[in-house]
Amino acid sequence: MLRLRQIAFVAHNLDPIEADLQAVFGLGAGFNDPHIDVFGLRNSVIPAGRQFIEIVSPIQENTAGGRYLARRNGDGGYMTIFQCDDHPAVKARADDLGIRRVVDQQGKEYWILQLHPADTGGTFLEIDVQHGGESMDGKWEPAGKSWRDNFTETLVAITAAEIQSPDPGPLAERWSRILNLPLSTSADGSVRSLTVDNATVRFVTATDGRPEGLGGIDVTVRPDDLSAVLARAAQRNLVPTADPSLLHLGGMRIRVSAA
Repeated sequence: MLRLRQIAFVAHNLDPIEADLQAVFGLGAGFNDPHIDVFGLRNSVIPAGRQFIEIVSPIQENTAGGRYLARRNGDGGYMTIFQCDDHPAVKARADDLGIRRVVDQQGKEYWILQLHPADTGGTFLEIDVQHGGESMDGKWEPAGKSWRDNFTETLVAITAAEIQSPDPGPLAERWSRILNLPLSTSADGSVRSLTVDNATVRFVTATDGRPEGLGGIDVTVRPDDLSAVLARAAQRNLVPTADPSLLHLGGMRIRVSAA
């Protein structure tokens, strides 16, 4: 099993981003991890279908999140978090590739493995194990014990993460080796991608003037809700281009389509 479980944004102030996400997509309340302050951060983890969108924001100087904000010139994507059931194989591949581990911790039910972004490239790559979370409706410790109480139905799924780079080819190859997945190439050869159980990871050339990082996600919504979602996004000035389905929110591109 390998599936996309959570996407993290990093922002100078998480509150307006959380408000936009909740207003546009009808999302419920987020879970605030009471222990994340040890990293100099506060957060909100919001159910997005049966996956999660996290927003983190620095609350003190000289944090990893703050340095990442400076490096990427403002709010944007921070982490791509996967769920697996086989940490030893992932760790063995990372070790063979010389990739350092930022966090490698086994709790009672939740095991976290965060790889060093300087070694993986692209963005923070995290691959976690949740015992008792084999079902998409099951446990997911970062979202708290009661995340299902905040589940809403408008946003169905996060179907893709888009990682941009000045040179996406070698980056895609490296992620392919780390995740042990074959690469696919678009018909015109411009986009390479990996497919996990429930989503796609695309590697694209950076064209927005920002450096390498997590540049966007694709989401699906219920067909009956699509027009209302796009209208709410436009009302909140989140659609800066002629494409009404391409939102710019929290420094990220969010492509919206019907499920």
